[in-house]
Amino acid sequence: MAASSGAARDRVGLGWRGELASGILSNLAHIDVLEMIADDYYRASRADIAALRSLARQVPVSLHGVGMGLASTIPAEPRRLQAMARLMKAVQAESWSEHLSFVRAGGVEIGHLAAPPRTPLSVAGAVANIASATRIVGSAPLMENIATLVAPPASTLDEAEWLAQIIHGAQVPLLLDLHNLYANAVNVGREPEAMLLRLPLATVGAVHLSGGHWVDQPDGAGRRLLDDHLHDVPPAVFDLLTVLARHAPQPLTVIVERDGNYPSFEHVLGQLELARAALRAGRSA
Repeated sequence: MAASSGAARDRVGLGWRGELASGILSNLAHIDVLEMIADDYYRASRADIAALRSLARQVPVSLHGVGMGLASTIPAEPRRLQAMARLMKAVQAESWSEHLSFVRAGGVEIGHLAAPPRTPLSVAGAVANIASATRIVGSAPLMENIATLVAPPASTLDEAEWLAQIIHGAQVPLLLDLHNLYANAVNVGREPEAMLLRLPLATVGAVHLSGGHWVDQPDGAGRRLLDDHLHDVPPAVFDLLTVLARHAPQPLTVIVERDGNYPSFEHVLGQLELARAALRAGRSA
């Protein structure tokens, strides 16, 4: 796999998207791991599952869920967990992950990854849901921090405290989305690196990198950073990856995410190389 001697234990890969398929399949030697959106395959045909299983024999594959809503006081739906269990078994994926978010309440589907109030109650709900997910799927998920334009109302814990309590309480690895962390910090006027260093970095098993754009607030009182996965990873986020690599001795799997506004695949590969350079810089320090 493509990895330098300075970061031999680390891996850098890409989120699978149909628009990138041709470039990915032509450049597997430069991609250490692929991440698939699991929800796209819950009702896939046998042929599509077979193709995914074949791909997983060529390059490590992880499954990333987006619809379980595990960070909720509402119990997770067993049918969604069972779908992930079937897919994990069929594909023989190496790992799976989900978001620390809620997506439904009172019978209403929000259609978005929403940040719940950061309270002891939502911590307890998330821990209980993660335990159910681990039991049904057969392995523990990596849990991802999500982006939010505003601090969740009624919160009594800040984001770092809330994340740490869930990760330690559920005893699962953290999927650390560095652009989400960066956006959340700057949107509330905090220092991203300081927030990063307050997280349980020894629990980080994987990392997401993406980009976003600034949007004006309706009242004209400044701007906020929207995580949209339509732009390159900004230099400040690569800098956070370097800091993470300096402080987290365990191997890291880094996934670059892109959901639209696709550049040339050569440019996408360049983003992977920038991630490898950031990891090397942190490891050498």
